[in-house]
This record gives sequence, C-alpha cells and structure tokens, in this order.
Amino acid sequence: MSDYTITGFTAPGFEPVRDAFEQNFSEDLELGAGFSALIDGEIVVNLQGGWADKAQTKAWDAETLVPVFSTTKAIAALVIGMLVDRGLIDYDHPFAEYWPDFAAHGKGDVTVAEALSHQAGLAGFLEPIDPALWLDPPALAAKLADTAPMWPLGTGSGYHPLSWGYLAGELVQRAAGKSLGTILREEVCAPLDIDFWIGTPASEHDRAAELKRPNALADLGEITEIKRAAFLQKWSAPNRGGAIWRETEIPSANGHGTALSVAQLYGAYALKGRIFGKTLFSEKTWTELTKSRVHGPNKVLPFTLSFGAGMMRNSVRAFGPNPETLGHSGWGGSAGLGDPDRHLSAAYVMNKQSNILLGDPRSQRLFEALYGCL
Repeated sequence: MSDYTITGFTAPGFEPVRDAFEQNFSEDLELGAGFSALIDGEIVVNLQGGWADKAQTKAWDAETLVPVFSTTKAIAALVIGMLVDRGLIDYDHPFAEYWPDFAAHGKGDVTVAEALSHQAGLAGFLEPIDPALWLDPPALAAKLADTAPMWPLGTGSGYHPLSWGYLAGELVQRAAGKSLGTILREEVCAPLDIDFWIGTPASEHDRAAELKRPNALADLGEITEIKRAAFLQKWSAPNRGGAIWRETEIPSANGHGTALSVAQLYGAYALKGRIFGKTLFSEKTWTELTKSRVHGPNKVLPFTLSFGAGMMRNSVRAFGPNPETLGHSGWGGSAGLGDPDRHLSAAYVMNKQSNILLGDPRSQRLFEALYGCL
C-alpha cells in the first residue's frame, strides 16, 4: 500500500509500537487497522491508519468501527462475570438449572463453566440447518438445546466458533431477564463512554469498515466431521456483513468496536474486574472467571489450548510473553489481551482479514513491540 496515513497517540517511550504499526502497512499487510494499549487504564498507544473501504476512498479514523468476531467472546464473558458476582449465575452449577431444555440428550450435568470453556460438545451442527437460524438467536438456541453432544462429555474441549454466543446469550437472558448486549451497553459501555456494541444499531452502521475477506481457508489440521460442522458446511455460519447481521446479538462473533474500546474492555482482565475505577465484579469472581477450566488438545482448532470461562489463557503465547495473560483472537486477525501482572490491556483490529487462526503475524509484531517498551 503506497498511500496511507497513520494518526493517533503514542506516549513517550512507546515509539517502537508506532514503528511496528507502520511496518505492517509498509509491507502491504493492511488495508485499515487500529491498535491501542493501556496501562492501569491510561492510554499509552492509540493508533489508526489506512482505509475503511476496499476502494480506499474512506480513511480509517478514531470513529471507525469494525467487527472483531471471536474477540467478542471474552467481552461477553465479562457480562456473565457480572451476573455471577450478583449471585444470578454460578459457574459450577448445571447450565440446565437456568435453561431446563438444555438438559436434552444427556447434557443435564454440563456446568456453566464447562459450556463457556467449549466442553458442551455443541461446536456446530452435524445435520443441515437453515443458515438463517443464526440470525434468530432464540430459534438457534432452541436448536442447540435439542442437539446431542458431538463427543463424549468430559473428554475435553472443542472450540465453538459461533454456537458459544447463543449459549452465553440464552444463559444471560434467562438469568437476568435482559439480553447480554443490553447489559453491556447500559451498565458498562454507555456509562463509561466505551464505543463497543454487541447488537450494533442501524445508527452506527455507516461507521463500520468494509471487510476484505481472506483469500484462503485456515489450516485446521486433519479435517474431521466435528471441524467440518464447526467451520466448513454451508450451514456453519450466517451471511455476515449485512444490516441484520450487525443488529443481531451474536456474543460469540459480531461485536463491533474500535481498538481503543476493545482494549478498554479487556482492561477488566488486566485490572481484575475493574475498568476506569468501576468495579464490574470482585477479584474472587475474576479468579473464577479466568482460571483454567480445561487444558489440552482442542477437538476443533489445531492447538493445545487452555480456556477459562469464556477467554483463552495464554498457553500458546499468542498474547505476549506472560503465560498468565488472558486474551482472545477473532476471525481474520483481531485480538485483545489483558495482562494482570503488568496491569496492561491491548487490542488490534483490522479489515484486511488473514487466514491465520491464532497468532496473526501483524498482532504478534505489535504485541512484541509493546512488551519491548515496558
């Protein structure tokens, strides 16, 4: 890319991060992107650059929103943590305690924490469904409740790329009487002026970046029936990118935000439940949320992974060098992290999607530069 502009803020001492951000552009790895980092909730880096559209007519700026796909999951998990802290949900209770229909097909003993750490065996659908169901969360949730696990329960984790969000959303709706996106907006994002949405209203769509999709499939390793159902069937996902998709609450996959807003929300992982002095939940709940609930070879992703109740623990070092960092990545390359030892949170977002499942080289370069400045 020969013609691009980089804007934003870099605190003294963090110039290597800006250099790394610019290098991603100079090597033609980007169309448009943002990167932000905060220490103790204070911004040390907040950069934007490139283009929000494929025709390169609309500059990417501080107001540009972009879908961050599965980077949304760890943000949705914060809302569940808030409800756990209020006694409305218990991680160690059966999921079916809150959603009785979920007990069908032998799933009655699956706990909330097991479901949120991708152990419920519902990574997708082996038999065809109407892809439009993904845009009707209550109907899709009912279909999941009536689906048998894909593997024997208790034998490990298989990443739930989309279905995770319908499980989480139904749990929150039943426990709190409000949707997950509504609680996030009303209790966190609106009062703290954080520009992030799960269920993005039409009023914000003009700010959304246009995506340049990856030109190759991701490497999933040996293709199994489970992986095919999770990612590769015609019914594995809805039509993504339209107005209905943006407005539908899909807490696993369609959060829209800026790099700054994602870094601000991941600050709750860095500061053990606090954002900007607001306590979302106690440190006790933070511990329950973030502790490893499963560790081992994943049945869907070709990695050995460790999951808490909705976020990845940094077992594969995709989120900087600290194994205690919490994070998540999203389809195409987005990523967020919260490092509780350094009180550091950071996020990378972009619209030129890669086919790298975890540890996109662009985010890795930025995280490496960031830690090099500490």
